[in-house]
Amino acid sequence: MSHWNPLQHRTRRQFFEDCGVGVGKIALASLLARSASSGKGHASAFVNPTAPIRSHFAPKAKRVIYLFMAGAPSQLELFDFKPKLAALEGKPIPPSVVKGQRYAFIQPDAAVLGPRFRFARHGQTGVELSEMLPHLSKIVDEISIVRSLRTDLFNHAPAQLFINTGSGIPGRPSMGSWLSYGIGSEADDLPSFVVLKSTGSLSGGAALWSSGFLPGTHQGVPFRSQGDPILNVSNPEGYDRQAQRESLDITQRLNRKRRGLVGDPDIATRINAYEMAFRMQTRAPELMDLSGEDPRTLEAYGARPGDPKANFANACVLARRLAERGVRFVQLYHAGWDHHSDVENGVKQQCGQTDRACAALIQDLKQRGMLDETLVVWGGEFGRTPMVEASAALGRSKGRDHHPQAFTMWFAGGGIKAGFQMGETDELGFHVVDQPVHVHDVQATILHCLGMDHSRLSFRFRGLDFRLTGVEEHHPIKPILS
Repeated sequence: MSHWNPLQHRTRRQFFEDCGVGVGKIALASLLARSASSGKGHASAFVNPTAPIRSHFAPKAKRVIYLFMAGAPSQLELFDFKPKLAALEGKPIPPSVVKGQRYAFIQPDAAVLGPRFRFARHGQTGVELSEMLPHLSKIVDEISIVRSLRTDLFNHAPAQLFINTGSGIPGRPSMGSWLSYGIGSEADDLPSFVVLKSTGSLSGGAALWSSGFLPGTHQGVPFRSQGDPILNVSNPEGYDRQAQRESLDITQRLNRKRRGLVGDPDIATRINAYEMAFRMQTRAPELMDLSGEDPRTLEAYGARPGDPKANFANACVLARRLAERGVRFVQLYHAGWDHHSDVENGVKQQCGQTDRACAALIQDLKQRGMLDETLVVWGGEFGRTPMVEASAALGRSKGRDHHPQAFTMWFAGGGIKAGFQMGETDELGFHVVDQPVHVHDVQATILHCLGMDHSRLSFRFRGLDFRLTGVEEHHPIKPILS
């Protein structure tokens, strides 16, 4: 007769975790030390593994709302006005400008395409913005615009991964996961990192909000815009909360027993996930119900609950509600900015869906006294070329290709100067010529605003200390910091 030996089911790492003074067991005991009432007289051993953690220094912001414009908006139609492009439209771009460059769909010597919209100055600082941003122009004195971004990658999936996880290869922890790991959350009954999607598909897929090699409890949790925010969060008919609590208690006892035998940290993640899901069943329906919102607030955003045409606006309202309830990192993905053809109508359509809600979010946060503690970030994965993309074979005309050398992002709220602009590209909008900012600098800036030194936030994996910002020297964007 064979006997089951728990040592045969342990990895070397798990063995060392439990040896000596029993560090792993002490950690588990701490995890199970706090009991939380379920409201039905039952107690569950649950400690939020993303409870707030002391940051490296005093933070300016407590949370992030990241409005990710997937597909890469054209900075030349929105933020970076270049009259020279209009003068050269239809002519080949000078060879000296594009020497050694590679593009996804066009030749480097393609003809120049001029800006498709008028620009005007707005705000006390006279920031030039496109006519496609009428709502943002009204609150431009609340934001900082950076026109000198650059990235290392020029295709969508790796570039989206790079700006979200610090690497163009899947498997690394995302920015929200790093923040959850580094400083925890202010919410007991909601995830520390929530993902919202308003429309379209994402080239980078679910790897954009993965926890990678960090503990799974820091994974981004996608919320749906209609119905239950998470599938199966509601109990089936005839299965009440007390029955669920009793069933969960049995499951958790078995999980804790198994965790004590094999020391598998993934079991602790599972324990916490079950408890978080139980708590969310009370919080989530209230969170998703926008009927209690002031109709004037919904009108300001252009939100219409249940209307898919207003998905982005609805999601912006939800992002603010999540921020109010202590969620640390809200990532709102809006796809549809990949305009290889007809960039004029493409930008017009996307701005029609997003401009009003973006501006309303800033105003709403400010009115509620939340903007000073909420960092809002807007941007895509790279920019668009000054040259035209036109291909009869692909049915494309008057579009713009991928451009990693220069693009624009804007920032607002906690830790950021209001009414500020920085960075400059050359007269063709091709290369950055003043105050260059790398994607890793953006990541360092976000961490800095929440009290984290990016060079000290690391996690040892396979013998190496990994960081969100990589191993090269990068810095927060100091000119925009308040």
